[in-house]
Amino acid sequence: MTVEVESKMLDKPETTTRAPSAAGDDVAKFRTAVIAKLTYAVGKNPAAASDRDWFLATAFATRDRIVDRWVTSTRQTYSEGRKRVYYLSLEFLIGRLLFDALTNLEMLETVRAALGDLGVDLDRLRQVEPDAALGNGGLGRLAACFMDSMATLSIAAYGYGIRYDHGLFRQVIKNGWQQEYPEDWLSFGNPWEFERPEVTYDVGFGGSVEAVAVGGDRKKQVWHPAEQVEAVAYDTPIVGWRGRHVNTLRLWSARATDPLRLDAFNQGDHMGALADQVKAEAISKVLYPSDATPAGQELRLRQEYFFTAASLHDLIRRHVDTFGDVRSLPDKASIQLNDTHPSIAVAELMRVLIDEHDIEWAQAWDITNRTISYTNHTLLPEALETWPVPLMERVLPRHMQIIYLINALHIESVRKAFPGDDALLSSVSLIQEDHGRRVRMGNLAFLGSHSINGVAALHSELMKTTVFKDFYRIYPERMNNKTNGITFRRWLNEANPALTNLLVETCGPEVLDDPGALKKLEAMAGDSALHDKLAAVRRQNKVALSRLIRDRLDIKVNPGALFDVQIKRIHEYKRQLLNVLETIALYDAMRANPAKAWAPRVKIFSGKAAASYHMAKLIIKLANDVAKVVNDDPTVRDLLKVVFLPNYNVSLAEVIIPAADLSEQISTAGMEASGTGNMKMALNGALTIGTLDGANVEIKEHVGDDNIFIFGLTAQEVEDRRAAGIDEAGAIAASPHLGEVLDAVAGGVFSPDEPDRYKPLVDALRHHDYFLVTPDFDSYWDAQRRVDALWNNRPGWWTASAINTANMGWFSSDRTISEYARDIWHVPVLQTR
Repeated sequence: MTVEVESKMLDKPETTTRAPSAAGDDVAKFRTAVIAKLTYAVGKNPAAASDRDWFLATAFATRDRIVDRWVTSTRQTYSEGRKRVYYLSLEFLIGRLLFDALTNLEMLETVRAALGDLGVDLDRLRQVEPDAALGNGGLGRLAACFMDSMATLSIAAYGYGIRYDHGLFRQVIKNGWQQEYPEDWLSFGNPWEFERPEVTYDVGFGGSVEAVAVGGDRKKQVWHPAEQVEAVAYDTPIVGWRGRHVNTLRLWSARATDPLRLDAFNQGDHMGALADQVKAEAISKVLYPSDATPAGQELRLRQEYFFTAASLHDLIRRHVDTFGDVRSLPDKASIQLNDTHPSIAVAELMRVLIDEHDIEWAQAWDITNRTISYTNHTLLPEALETWPVPLMERVLPRHMQIIYLINALHIESVRKAFPGDDALLSSVSLIQEDHGRRVRMGNLAFLGSHSINGVAALHSELMKTTVFKDFYRIYPERMNNKTNGITFRRWLNEANPALTNLLVETCGPEVLDDPGALKKLEAMAGDSALHDKLAAVRRQNKVALSRLIRDRLDIKVNPGALFDVQIKRIHEYKRQLLNVLETIALYDAMRANPAKAWAPRVKIFSGKAAASYHMAKLIIKLANDVAKVVNDDPTVRDLLKVVFLPNYNVSLAEVIIPAADLSEQISTAGMEASGTGNMKMALNGALTIGTLDGANVEIKEHVGDDNIFIFGLTAQEVEDRRAAGIDEAGAIAASPHLGEVLDAVAGGVFSPDEPDRYKPLVDALRHHDYFLVTPDFDSYWDAQRRVDALWNNRPGWWTASAINTANMGWFSSDRTISEYARDIWHVPVLQTR
């Protein structure tokens, strides 16, 4: 039975501070619980237990503490008839959960003491836990932060996604090149999840649609899928701050309805007998399979429909069981689409309402529109998914019928409101007619939602003038902004406990509940004693990162140097290439003038390139080739080091971010929707160097112009520059440094084994610089020299660092989720303070 069914009445979890004797009792109780779990759940004797065994026992004992609260939260939601939020996301980059759970339960020191009594080091166990890489980067990590905040604010919520057997690939760097290997996070099991074999839904694909007479002239469309795949639920409890509320992350695993064709097996076709199982289970096998082939495209579409359909069936079943009538769905449920991946929900919800619940079209559309809302995460038109019409008609024939009818009614409405504007009709159509007919999933998500939000102020404004400008003409009231946020519990309390302790000492314990209390730090920002304490914390974190760099890469770096960090997905618009080119220019300048008082730097890169993205992988290779040359040159010694840390994930970020001095947020203006790494590093006291892009704009407003390094073209200037042509020979010729750098790269200085290796990169910059690296180069160089100057002014640097931390409270995901709850979902929240 599920937690929902078997839940029982329990007292609310205690949140008050315990007396010393009570704390001692807790240590003893948890120690006993761990030994019991080690014996009866793991099946090991303490004398023979490995670190992994102790980790499992600790996780199971911790999970028991969560389950009591989970049951209580679920029962309260049912008894109060509360409205639920359903967050649909193809990614949940949750990372390791042990410290996350212990922090939110306020059990970290209790567990540390209990394990210490057993001779077990909790921090060592932390490294044993696999990193659940169920996301690509910012999108998936945002979903994880939002789940934490929804639980913290006691919003009744479910997260829905896919339980990938292998998340985003494990990145290995061999001879400077990225290579991809499967991520095997489930190889030793997952102690945090509960399999729900009784919660399964059949998800159909292909087949045909039959019009069946149901009386009079009325006909009903009946879909006969050619294939059925079972979606099996796995639940992970997500505990909020201080354990006040626990929500559910429900991930779906794909299973064949008939895993073995026994007739084929008995006839000797042992491989063919498993074909259906392999095809079905491929759906939940890998996050983001390459869609470079028709088979890859179909698998990606099947993934998206699979988890969306299972989630809708699940939430409608829950709603009908509780409230009796599907017509009240908008009053008791809000479905949030995290990007376009689950946008097929619009057609699927219509199908379920019409075909399975006999709701008339107009009422079904009203229910759908009032229930669904959509978050857009990109301004890149190519990132708004489209699917070939023939593929959709073959894989989801009934949905294509519904999409055609939605589109016909929509176009008729627009034609009446804007007569004679054929260009508008073409732009807002759900079907793209040029270059092969395709279904525009972004348009479907917009049309089927009552609210469409961007994720930063600039991004939301640009949506109105770029990707959804014509929809904005028709439905201006639907568009709004919800600037992203981060959960401070993860990125401050857990990742940087030394800084957290200092902030509690300086600002008071209320900072643990109210990020706005960080503002108190601003009044003390110029205090030299505070500077010493902040510098000591940073030094401690930099020593830890230096040790990790040495252990993983055999590179020794100076913890006293400025740690200049760019950690994010490798993409041309994020412009790691700009950073690498400036690194080369700096290297040349240091060699030319070694006696100058340079600010020592460690350039730290980390991130993964999509497996099929050749240019991004070439940038990774260049970064590693530059690192090899620079790090082997005794001329620059400790003045400059270049590091590329492979296999970037949440756990690695938790080490890098607290050690960062400078945060690189240098995307081409108008192309980064928001960013959250910028918030995490600024919270931990790093200064930002960046363009006026995404949430950088709002960070600048909060920290002030003197405490951030802004450079480069604005979004409008980028648009104007592209309109005028993007052959940047003039910009290169005018730069004192850039021409020499490009000549060195193109000439094979960093690739003597293959002199033409980087010719494609350099040719693109010289003749088709779409991401405008070259016109921004000199501005970036000058901003970096301002960084040098402030770094050499110790009081100025640490004052700016303190001001950054003090003004990051607004960027809490609790604030973001409160805005979603108030403006979009219309659900109450519990104040955290």
